Amino acid sequence: MASNSTDTPVLVVGGGLSGLATALTCALNGRRAIVLEAADLVGGAAAYSGGQVWCGDNHVARREGIEGDSKELTETYIRDVASHLAPEVLDEAALLRWIDTSPAAMKYFEDHGAIRWTVIPGLADYHNEAAGALPQGRYLTNEVIDGSVLGDWREKLRYSPYFPVGKTYRELLEKGRRATYVDESGEEQSATKRSHAGLPAFGLSDGTEFEKSATDDPLTYGTGVVAGFLAQVVAHELIEIRTERRVTELVTDGAAVVGVRAETPDGVEELHGPVVLATSTYDWDPELVDEILGLTPEDWGSVAPETLRGDGIKLARQVGGQIARIPANATPILPGWRSEVGTGFGYGPEYAMPHSMIVDRHGNRYCNDSYWVDICRRTLDPDDPHLPFFLVWDDQHRVKYGLAATPPGGDYPEGWVESADTLEGLGEKLGVDGDQLARTAQRFSEDAEKGEDPDWGRGSIDYVNKFAGDPGNEPSPVLGPITKAPFHGLRLRFVGTGIGTSGVRIDGDGRVLDEADQPLEGLYAAGSVAALTTTGTAYNSGIALGRGLTLGYLVGHELSGSPIA
Repeated sequence: MASNSTDTPVLVVGGGLSGLATALTCALNGRRAIVLEAADLVGGAAAYSGGQVWCGDNHVARREGIEGDSKELTETYIRDVASHLAPEVLDEAALLRWIDTSPAAMKYFEDHGAIRWTVIPGLADYHNEAAGALPQGRYLTNEVIDGSVLGDWREKLRYSPYFPVGKTYRELLEKGRRATYVDESGEEQSATKRSHAGLPAFGLSDGTEFEKSATDDPLTYGTGVVAGFLAQVVAHELIEIRTERRVTELVTDGAAVVGVRAETPDGVEELHGPVVLATSTYDWDPELVDEILGLTPEDWGSVAPETLRGDGIKLARQVGGQIARIPANATPILPGWRSEVGTGFGYGPEYAMPHSMIVDRHGNRYCNDSYWVDICRRTLDPDDPHLPFFLVWDDQHRVKYGLAATPPGGDYPEGWVESADTLEGLGEKLGVDGDQLARTAQRFSEDAEKGEDPDWGRGSIDYVNKFAGDPGNEPSPVLGPITKAPFHGLRLRFVGTGIGTSGVRIDGDGRVLDEADQPLEGLYAAGSVAALTTTGTAYNSGIALGRGLTLGYLVGHELSGSPIA
């Protein structure tokens, strides 16, 4: 067919990590690729992320002397976690294809210079209670990469304002995530503060030496992961990246997708070739957020790039593509807030830090409120919802940790946080039952002093304790009494990070399916635009990037005439 003729380029819609991986795989196997990115920067949501890539039974763990994993154990883990909520959404064939192929994909990209993997030290699987869970070895990220390898494209790379780019996970996990965001003067390295100083967000300018890097532009986390792939992509003669190209229409010949039409700064261009949707998700389209998650703007925000407007979902729908739905309360969304500066949104580990808790409007705790998985699952439980929900903390939390761009011991901007001398008074300001709030805080504090939470299990998740809590706090990195006035609170909202869970339905090889579960010729999807039916309701951070890279590997090989058996 014309759409699959190797005489035409593969048209990759979206310049995030999955799109770059797809284009690179095509080129490495001899086929041209054109990446069409709607924004003027590349990297998408992945460049803003923590750069965690989850992969079972990977070669990197074995190289670093971590033994004990297998594909069978990986499957056991995913199946166990997926069995507890809507197990019917799991695609059996896609699950097995991903588990079998992902380790080879990670090695392939390392062998071709796109990345130098390292295991994130000591980071456990989310669900440490599940069968098949491991205490470390499945979380991968990049070694430090120097931004100079990108040449002129360095200025086109998204730079994360949400992670301390340049520092490593080793430092973050030793100090705690919140502490790693704070510079030596005690002030948070907020994106706003540093941009006003003419510095990159979270970059350091004090000569600090970085692990394995003495360069001026060390890139780590998601920014660094994307940078490695981007360096290989821009150096390859068979790949072209065109920014400011928003694809608005798929071109068909009646039986197959054969191209795209894209808006450009100069008008509209039409290109021909098979199409790979790699546009991530729907965070900035209020109608899709409402349709898929049932959340209105009052309870929603996003830290993903604003170009994530559901374009891939809309394009697939144009040609009869099927949309698969994962339950809203199994979506990787985080408790967060509207930013105290500007019009954006933020999230952070502060809700998991000691001396804080989450309550509903009745003043009751109802979940493991240090663990976003449980927060999302119970807050959006269709049979027992808990919206609106609120973060409550005491002045010990303010002094030790601050919040967002407010540094430890700092004062919150006027009108952003509610404060009161009593919990009853705070409840009145928040619209929460203050008397019950005080009773809840008293019970929580008595247990927290002992380092336990018999009601909801706060402190029982190894991943949270290691990644989000305060490792120096005793007796628990996530538990501390709420007893010191004044008391503070704000209404939370769910914040997306570019992982929508629901999305375009694909098979295990990335082919977009129609309503009859048949592949649409010439149309593929990679990354978070595709529904996570691969794992169903089982999720760890890192699964989205790991699956996206695996799909890029599979789709790129198929479209270049060398499919993976």
